[in-house]
Amino acid sequence: MGTSIDDLLSSEEAARERPEARPGRLRWVPRTLAATVAAVVVVVAGLRTVSLQVPLWIIVAGVLALLTVRRVTAALSPPPPPRAGGPPAGEEPGAWNWAARDALRGFNGWQRPLDWCGGDRERFNTRILPRLGELADERLRQKHGVTRESDPARARALLGEPLCTFLDTPSRRPPSPRDLAAIVAQLEKL
Repeated sequence: MGTSIDDLLSSEEAARERPEARPGRLRWVPRTLAATVAAVVVVVAGLRTVSLQVPLWIIVAGVLALLTVRRVTAALSPPPPPRAGGPPAGEEPGAWNWAARDALRGFNGWQRPLDWCGGDRERFNTRILPRLGELADERLRQKHGVTRESDPARARALLGEPLCTFLDTPSRRPPSPRDLAAIVAQLEKL
């Protein structure tokens, strides 16, 4: 019933992709040499125009170091998001829906909306309360496999009556920082 991470990572698709990546193993050598020669020529010409002399091996070593750092960082960087004109990526293995928005994506953006809402009830109910609801749904989905919409009774039992009431009914006034901290603590307990 359970699938290990090794099973997920050793799929047939990955086995088919490996042979295609290996034939070009040494293709990067001529490109690196050409880029090194071009960069060294430019650096030497630039140094000579300002009447500086640096040993050639230091310039070559510096250029190779920069190219190596560039290659390593390119290999470690995440894949770019799909182009706007491309087909939408779904929640399928190997694809990520970069256009999806949820409460976790906006995690770092809580400070400004909370400050902006201040004591304004309407702003809190239209900006913050929906985000907290999305966050609660996401936590419920990840930890328990339900959302407030898919199984309201179970979600209410998991959230607790005070938190569920807070999320479902617009408040007459924004909660105090202490109340908001208690709400967030309840969400983290899920």
